[in-house]
Amino acid sequence: MVTAKVWTLARQPKGEPTRDDFACKEEVLPLCEDGDVIVEAVCLSVDPYMRFKLCSISLNAAMMGEQIARVIESKNSEWPVGSHMLVYVGWRTHTYLSYTDLRDTDKSVQQLPDLGTLPKSLGLGILGMPGNTAYLAFLEVMHPKPGETVVVNAAAGAVGSIVVQLAKLAGCKVVAFAGSDEKVAWLKEVGINHAFNYKTVKVGDTLAQVAPENINIYFDNVGGKFTSEVLPHMATHGRMLVCGVISSYNDDMMSSAVISPLSEYMVMRKELIIKGFVIYSWKHRWESSFRQMKKWVDEGKIQYHETVVQGFSNMPYAFTGLFRGANTGKVVVVP
Repeated sequence: MVTAKVWTLARQPKGEPTRDDFACKEEVLPLCEDGDVIVEAVCLSVDPYMRFKLCSISLNAAMMGEQIARVIESKNSEWPVGSHMLVYVGWRTHTYLSYTDLRDTDKSVQQLPDLGTLPKSLGLGILGMPGNTAYLAFLEVMHPKPGETVVVNAAAGAVGSIVVQLAKLAGCKVVAFAGSDEKVAWLKEVGINHAFNYKTVKVGDTLAQVAPENINIYFDNVGGKFTSEVLPHMATHGRMLVCGVISSYNDDMMSSAVISPLSEYMVMRKELIIKGFVIYSWKHRWESSFRQMKKWVDEGKIQYHETVVQGFSNMPYAFTGLFRGANTGKVVVVP
């Protein structure tokens, strides 16, 4: 008999989430039947988008999220004991997956790709959803050209830290903003010369100084006031990709829409091209982007940084830390 620990939503957060918004419960799993498996979490993901999704899940429901899991019991020949999968089952230590579950698109079960000698946790980061997001959104949607100026915010986060390096590989001039001097130092270590702590500089003044030629591509993970300071520095026919709006995830989404930082006049006058991006619309391209990203990681052309939180009991702290800028790179929790 296997007992799972499961983090659930205890109450709807008011503003920034806290530990008290979540509760940990135990759940006894059924015995493994023909075609079914039981898996154990190896590492779990926390991501900013989860804050926005909280408004759509019921109280006492399990928290959502992806994990890398190892099969510990199996009556399914496709999933022998010891095999690893990526599966979207949320904040759980153990999970019973029926034959039907293994084919359920909502659970998004897939074999963990061969990472060679690299840590398996990278399947949740640079070689997983964040890496695919950076690769596809920046290279396939924004189509950067050598010599263009690219601005990236949350540039030391799970996605931004990859985008800045892809922009550098593409021959672009990169201007990166992050939320601490330590993060800025890491960005400079990976070759991003124009890196700034947005908390200690004025974004608009900085852009006027380091990017007087104006911005061709703005890769936005933040939104809000930051975006309002960037738009006046966009080049005519500049491109903006909205990948995340972490500045608004703790707000009421309806009120946030009323105070959008997007100036229609500025969009019109500069003839800007604005594109939203949701990675799950690009699943048909994940395999090819994974292959290229792994090649660059193996060659040392792209560096990665993980913030690893030890202990399943710390899932809420790992999650809430995202909104205080506690992470550099991808956050993973090891039970």
